[in-house]
Amino acid sequence: MGAMGALGRLLLGLQLCALARAAYKVWVPNTDFDAADNWSQNRTPCAGAAVEFPADKMVSVLVRGGHSVSTMLLPLDGELVLASGAGFSAADPSSDPDPDCGPGAPARFLDPDRFSWHDPRLWRSGDAARGLFALDVERVPCRHDDVVFPPDSSFRVGLGPGARALRVGSVWALGQKFTRDEDLAVFLASRAGRLRFHGPGALSVRPEACAAPSGCVCGNAEVQPWVCAALLRPSGGHCPQAACHDALRPEGQCCALCGAIVSLTHGPAFDLAQYRARLLRDFLALPQYQALQVAVSKVPRPPQPREAPGAEADTEIQVVLAEPGPEAGGAGRLARALLADVAEHGEALGILSATFWESGAPVGDGSHRPGSRVGLASGLAAALFLVLLVLPAGALLLHRAGRLRWRRRDETPLGFHNPVFDVAGSVEQPPVPAPKTLAESTSQSCFVNPLFAATQTDTDA
Repeated sequence: MGAMGALGRLLLGLQLCALARAAYKVWVPNTDFDAADNWSQNRTPCAGAAVEFPADKMVSVLVRGGHSVSTMLLPLDGELVLASGAGFSAADPSSDPDPDCGPGAPARFLDPDRFSWHDPRLWRSGDAARGLFALDVERVPCRHDDVVFPPDSSFRVGLGPGARALRVGSVWALGQKFTRDEDLAVFLASRAGRLRFHGPGALSVRPEACAAPSGCVCGNAEVQPWVCAALLRPSGGHCPQAACHDALRPEGQCCALCGAIVSLTHGPAFDLAQYRARLLRDFLALPQYQALQVAVSKVPRPPQPREAPGAEADTEIQVVLAEPGPEAGGAGRLARALLADVAEHGEALGILSATFWESGAPVGDGSHRPGSRVGLASGLAAALFLVLLVLPAGALLLHRAGRLRWRRRDETPLGFHNPVFDVAGSVEQPPVPAPKTLAESTSQSCFVNPLFAATQTDTDA
């Protein structure tokens, strides 16, 4: 990569060290001349080839190597940035073509405006860990994130339709860190800024750290339609078919998935980072759960009819447990283990209550076990209780810490519905009705213990 590559790596290393205590997102695609996926034939131009750039586009292109071309059609506005040792030479059109390429169409540089800020596939998280994944809206920069554009690559990014200003903690670009709107505005209006950022959207920086131990909401709910549109564009705007019945769509996710969702109501003592570390250490490290993918974040929640004392009224912690393939059951077992953990340690963890949903049976297994829901209130109630219910068909023993709420199987909701966003092609789920309390359920003629009967219980998240 030469001196520029070494300098770029050094600058990027210094930037990431400075961001070590902050959440940050790194921009992945580039507009480099030597990147094969920037060309129409998915390879860099062969020796002696004709090279064409889109005439009506603006673009900055970093060139790292030496290239021999017969002709080159340049854009109306743009720049070629030559790294140390890079350059172009003219080839004789009558000379023999490269035998590995042969005669063919000119090498055309792809549309540099094809990269959108809202596309989750184009960002890499700096704090990713094995076993963890991010919800679709959280894969693009959140309002507290620092955004890094690697200094050893050229880039161009579209800022969206302009319906909402993009707000982040800071922006690193061309070796500079922008933490004030005034400085960022001057850069975006400059020629260097216009070559790299385009579109009617506005970019704003507010260096406000997330100081709440329970975490902060990402703040991308308003741009979720654009996030999902960009993510689903290759599939024509439609979500892939889920591999299970009654698939779940978590808050902030574009498409339904198989697995479970655990929702935690918490108080001021809850620490999101410590709870995420607890999941990785005490649960995901176990062999039976290592294949699962887990997302943990604070999300908005609708008003509840009955709030637990001390709970944050407008947010909750969402734990999404995604199954890796058509096999099912691991997410449900982990969700039940998390509810049992809340029952035992909820007060110490700052968790006031927990509820989870589970998707249904895999498609094609010959059965259709509906998804279900279990709610558990924890924290203040630490004693165990026994309830013996004598029914005409027999007796059932329920043994549970805290207060237990359940539904009969035939009344179980068939999944989880995202009230914020609805994508065409996504799996639609009916709203989840409020669970009945023990007193409200005494008129039922038959009960199933939702904690120990895996085939009839509610799903994990």
